[in-house]
Amino acid sequence: MAYTPRLQTKYQEEISPALKEKFSYSTIMQVPKITKICINQGLGKAVADRKMVDAAVEEMTSITGQRAVACLSTKDVSNFKLRKGMPIGAKVTLRGERMYEFLDRLITVALPRTRDFRGVRSSGFDGRGNFTFGIKEQIIFPEINIEKVKNINGMDITFVTTANTDEEARALLDAFKFPFTK
Repeated sequence: MAYTPRLQTKYQEEISPALKEKFSYSTIMQVPKITKICINQGLGKAVADRKMVDAAVEEMTSITGQRAVACLSTKDVSNFKLRKGMPIGAKVTLRGERMYEFLDRLITVALPRTRDFRGVRSSGFDGRGNFTFGIKEQIIFPEINIEKVKNINGMDITFVTTANTDEEARALLDAFKFPFTK
């Protein structure tokens, strides 16, 4: 018996038919879905200390369950003492089961652990059905051991969907019970 994440099953059984009816699509293939989740962490201070990027890669790997990749600079910027090819960030792209597992942990565990959490502002839609928001501290994830964290870093999380409009993408994320501010 194969394992399927809880939110993936919920999408197939409840969310997809509800969105098909709400937007009156002619076929189930028109219903928007989340194709991938991209998590990025930019580390401007990593110019002075290369170990920060290694720590960020390890933290993102433990958060997502998938190996993160260090991002390298593409050009020289003398004002920032940055050289081409220096590591300055970390990123990971989640698809399939890992994506649904991360989304479940983000909505049910991590976001409610944020200090003074009142919801995520819905101003992060890009007009094409994708949604991006930022987290100020990586320590909201339970996989991070607070004693081992040297620097508090934020991260950007992007939900890439097949929706054509922001309204459809908002309805999709609302169906997953994403905590938008009212």
